[in-house]
Amino acid sequence: MLASLGLSETDKSPKGSLDTPIIPLINAINSHPSYFTTSSCSGRISILSQPTTTAPKPKKKASGGFWLFITHEPADPDSVLNLLFPSEANRSDQQSELIFRFEPFILAVECKDLASAQSLVSMAIASGFRESGITSISKRVIIAIRCSIRLELPLGSNQKIMVSPEYVRYLVAIGNEKMEANRKRTDGFFQALQNNGFGSMNEAVECSSGSVCSDGSEELEGKDEDFHSGLVEVPSSSLSVIKMDIVGEPIEKLFLWGHSACKMGSSNRNGVLVFGGFGGMGRHGRRNTCFLLDTLSGTLKEIVTVGGPSPRLSHTSSLIGDNMFVLGGRAGPQDILSDVWVLNTTENEWKFLECSGDVFHSRHRHVAAVIGTKIYVFGGLNNDSVSSSFHILDTTIMQWKQLVVGGEQPCARHSHSMVACGSQLFIFGGYDGEKALGDLYSFDIETCQWKKEEVAGRSPHARFSHSMFVYKNYIGVIGGCPVQQHFEELSVFDLHVRMWRHLKLDSTDKDLFLRSAANVVGDDLVMIGGGAACYAFGTKFSEPMKINLLPLNSSFSNIRSAESGGRHITQTYDGEKKESGGGFKISQTEHPQTLSGDPGIDFASDLSYESNDVDQQLTSSYWVLQMERKYAKTGKDILKKFGWLDLARKVYSREDGLHICFPVNGNFCNVLHSFGDTFERKNGHLLKPVKAEGSVFNDVTCLKALNILKECGAVKVVDEVVQVRKAAKSPFNAMNEAVATLIKEKGLPITLLEELPTRWERLGDIIVLPISYFKNPLWNSIEEELWPIIAKSLNTRRLARQGRVAQTGTRDSTLEILVGESGWVDHRENGIIYSFDAKKCMFSWGNLSEKRRMAHLDCKNEVLVDLFAGIGYFVLPFLVGAKAKQVYACEWNPHAVEALKRNLQLNSVADRCIVLEGDNRATAPKGVADRVCLGLLPTSEGSWITAVRALRSEGGMLHVHGNVKDSEEGSWVEHVSNSISEIAKSEGLCWEVSVEHLERVKWYAPHIRHLVADLHCLQLELLDSGVCQLRHVIVPLLSASMLGTFCNVVHHYSA
Repeated sequence: MLASLGLSETDKSPKGSLDTPIIPLINAINSHPSYFTTSSCSGRISILSQPTTTAPKPKKKASGGFWLFITHEPADPDSVLNLLFPSEANRSDQQSELIFRFEPFILAVECKDLASAQSLVSMAIASGFRESGITSISKRVIIAIRCSIRLELPLGSNQKIMVSPEYVRYLVAIGNEKMEANRKRTDGFFQALQNNGFGSMNEAVECSSGSVCSDGSEELEGKDEDFHSGLVEVPSSSLSVIKMDIVGEPIEKLFLWGHSACKMGSSNRNGVLVFGGFGGMGRHGRRNTCFLLDTLSGTLKEIVTVGGPSPRLSHTSSLIGDNMFVLGGRAGPQDILSDVWVLNTTENEWKFLECSGDVFHSRHRHVAAVIGTKIYVFGGLNNDSVSSSFHILDTTIMQWKQLVVGGEQPCARHSHSMVACGSQLFIFGGYDGEKALGDLYSFDIETCQWKKEEVAGRSPHARFSHSMFVYKNYIGVIGGCPVQQHFEELSVFDLHVRMWRHLKLDSTDKDLFLRSAANVVGDDLVMIGGGAACYAFGTKFSEPMKINLLPLNSSFSNIRSAESGGRHITQTYDGEKKESGGGFKISQTEHPQTLSGDPGIDFASDLSYESNDVDQQLTSSYWVLQMERKYAKTGKDILKKFGWLDLARKVYSREDGLHICFPVNGNFCNVLHSFGDTFERKNGHLLKPVKAEGSVFNDVTCLKALNILKECGAVKVVDEVVQVRKAAKSPFNAMNEAVATLIKEKGLPITLLEELPTRWERLGDIIVLPISYFKNPLWNSIEEELWPIIAKSLNTRRLARQGRVAQTGTRDSTLEILVGESGWVDHRENGIIYSFDAKKCMFSWGNLSEKRRMAHLDCKNEVLVDLFAGIGYFVLPFLVGAKAKQVYACEWNPHAVEALKRNLQLNSVADRCIVLEGDNRATAPKGVADRVCLGLLPTSEGSWITAVRALRSEGGMLHVHGNVKDSEEGSWVEHVSNSISEIAKSEGLCWEVSVEHLERVKWYAPHIRHLVADLHCLQLELLDSGVCQLRHVIVPLLSASMLGTFCNVVHHYSA
């Protein structure tokens, strides 16, 4: 191996040389600056001779015996038989055991860092080496690339073979089959390495003179279009990846992969509906839960549905109107599905659909896209069968149809992606069973023709399990496997010029966009879920992310004009014209271009040009529209309305303070050029600026807008400042950089940065850090400087660290204020103000959905009792939202009582609430309530008798909270119902107790769920007034057991 790499050291392996079949693969890896191999084997068939325990051990280091036979190629059965069945003269006297083995390809690689290791491991797993993983991260980062197609069987001893020659031939044939499968996987891995830039024939090398040379680039010139297409990339452009702050349900509920997500329609323009997938809270598994994520506020809500599909992953979901259609998927290793379910998103009801027409076979990892009322489905996987079938589901008649198509059709594949754009479908990538794909196909639904797109620019790397989306005139591809090793990249296909471009994703860490769900909401790409399970490296899930796509317009419009080609260049410098071919006209003089001149002049015919000089290109490619300050609002509204404002650059004021410069993009320049000599006139004069309500020019045409800008005196000039908007740093990134500087100054280990929190919560203007961070004692030595730095990074004046809730009857908070003094905070939630001292009172973020549910009840004529009022967690929703007539609020924590009274005043509901301070078992009213809330965790059972006594004799509603194991939900509900029924009987109340609803609020801990049981207590109708009178006479005289019997008898005859 060392000799093959040009080194003089000897190979210390037993063989002493590198296995020939994998020399190209080894060279490819060692050519990469982030890796070098340490040991390898291409795969081998061998017979190992091991001394028995009675035999003396050999003196050499390896005491495991020796190879009687070994080959790195398919084995010859006759050669094996001659070795196993020799003549008596050639038989050895020393007894040893013989073992037949097949061992697949294995490779150990030392990596530059963890990110490089994870990238190569992902590539290996995708190529079939599923047992690959990181084996060491202490001093050196080492990975092992391997798989499990091994074979090991005893044959007997060298004195007596226990199998027949026919069986040996059978074993050799199996070994040769495995050797061939091993070769295919190895070749696939080598191909994946080459596809990802390993061992490139055109790598630049530095010459002794210091210049950079490219081997063979002269031969490529004029021949390889893809080589030159790389020149149109925008490697310096980047898009910021921002983690979403999730409220409501725990963010861990979105730790999924293989799920689906649909952007909601006009009823909820910011909503994304998530279904199914693998992962979730607690023990990871397949899910069939629905969540609604508000991408604007970050609110996550679990949708309680009626009925529903089985838990699954790798399905598809498609939204048509208010209905979400779920197709196929995988419910288990061998349970591949073909069923069709529809969720009515207004009623939250599932329905199983019986579809007619052609057979739609079971599949998962397929794709689906909607055009009109039809769902188009292509490809997929069923066990080892990869599909190329193309079906349509007509949702108006619920009928499947398999399409007969023409054109250049894509091959069978799974784990690909497909989007709809107009009357076309676009498919990219996938896996064909042997390799990842990187091709782009389009399908026209009107002609039923496939077409393999001929594209300009470097195509995205081959991949599968990625995501695809449509934004304006762009189709985007993000993520997938193999994971890119240098940086994460967003590939964008411009439908106008049929060209690929690529932008770097600027993120705080390596986000794993693998089997994620992508949806465009407004101008944001919302990425939900994704992740992978890696041998030895563990399971990783991605948090919900947002990527703002607005910079796409400005980043690409500035270079679009340079790609149209074929026009004559006229460049003017200080009045001297210079001409050249193959570009565009440019007029660059000392004087700006004025839009308000003679309308017969083509002011904008000379826009931009191509140049080898980067500085000249920057100067001439960026333009601003200069206007008087008094017209700035009108000008800005027009530029934003028509998409002419370059959002990647800053608006700035001239030194005189009288003029504002708005950066404009290539779209504006192109439009201006198109209408340069055809401006509208009215009676021989230009149109005057029009007035529109709110400065929104809804009824103004593009041509009228240009005339308005002219009348406002707008001037188009070269942007001499070019103030590019820098992508805002995420709070975590800002904190990480600031703390890193402090750690370096104090000489502390940089590994402390791994302990920085990635999530935190906000209470009003206080940011609360989780309790599980900053535990290393080294933090204590710098805490006086640390906390102000973190507070500044997170843009807050008050910083706190969460403590555990005190295990006392009053459940006091132990929040520690790190920056700032007072702990009082005003927190607004669901339109309600909660004011409290965070150092003394507990506050739960996880109960947001339950508080909202209580606020939506209709309690206008009801009297309520809250036995555990706290600071008003549910008291205020009952009063403010549900409009309760009267609430009795019981609380024994004096700090909470103080906050409760303050909150009643702040929310203007103090006149409808009576605060009862002390133990509710002594203070709660009796026989007055239509509804009682028991919101104590982990259990409120100690006050169930109090709750029953508080209800009116006619009955009412009980909202009973509790922490319950996920496997014991049914038994807990039964226990609550039976207990309340028995308590009612003991109190002389003939109630029928039923569970009206079970609300799953949140996961309190692994496998522990916060539940709320809504119990309806209804007085039974007695037989007649005589029985009613008898009840009032008899009940006081009966014992508890006899009272229960009496109520049962009344219940029986009433029924």
